[in-house]
Amino acid sequence: MTLTRPTLSAIVITRNEAHNLHDCLQSMHGLVDEIVVVDSQSTDATVAIAQQYSATVAQPADWPGFGPQKNRALDMATCDWVLSIDADERVTPELAAEIRQVLQTGHTQVVYKMPRLSSYCGKFIHHAGWQPDYVLRLFKRGTAKFSDDLVHERVVSDQKVVALQNHLLHYSYLNFSQVLSKVDAYSSASAKQAYARGKRSSVAAALGHGAWAFFRTYVIRRGFLDGPHGLALAISNAETSYYKYLKLWHMQLAEEAAAK
Repeated sequence: MTLTRPTLSAIVITRNEAHNLHDCLQSMHGLVDEIVVVDSQSTDATVAIAQQYSATVAQPADWPGFGPQKNRALDMATCDWVLSIDADERVTPELAAEIRQVLQTGHTQVVYKMPRLSSYCGKFIHHAGWQPDYVLRLFKRGTAKFSDDLVHERVVSDQKVVALQNHLLHYSYLNFSQVLSKVDAYSSASAKQAYARGKRSSVAAALGHGAWAFFRTYVIRRGFLDGPHGLALAISNAETSYYKYLKLWHMQLAEEAAAK
């Protein structure tokens, strides 16, 4: 009797990812049985590219945050296993072969994390806290979900976590214009999340957090070993932290003004 091979869904959330999505989906060709894309009202060719790969596409009108949006995609998946991937990530042939082996062994009470190798403006970073960077992305459907965090969401599961060996490639920042855009977006989302949790800030606190982020990235996590790109990364990390706490402080001012 021939045993049925377990099936695999890939889930992706997007917004204006036309420059990334083709390469992302192409990297999973022959590996996944289903692609689910939850798109946040893209105005470029993102949806058209997803449809070229026969993806199931949803376009909810609201943006609830990264965690809830990924849970929407997870709820739409129908296969035995789920691979969560971002549009700026790529599955290498070696990682694809390793995932196939996982599906064949059938360890259903295990979730898998994989090492991620990230690129910063054209250079793969091997220090600065970016290596080793394990991300939990592969699990049997029904054994895990995403946290409800607006940003920096994570997979939540009570199953045993096993590490894969081969890298997931992450083209996180293509250029410095994208760095600035993400600094603004991530600092805003992080500030809102911190504010909702009752945290407060000041200008001095923003300066302190920014300085610490630079020192941690460049010195403690040895970002200096990545050369000029490591220095630029440490500066952008400092900017993200500084603006997060500055925006948090500004929210406090708005709250105080409204209370008067």
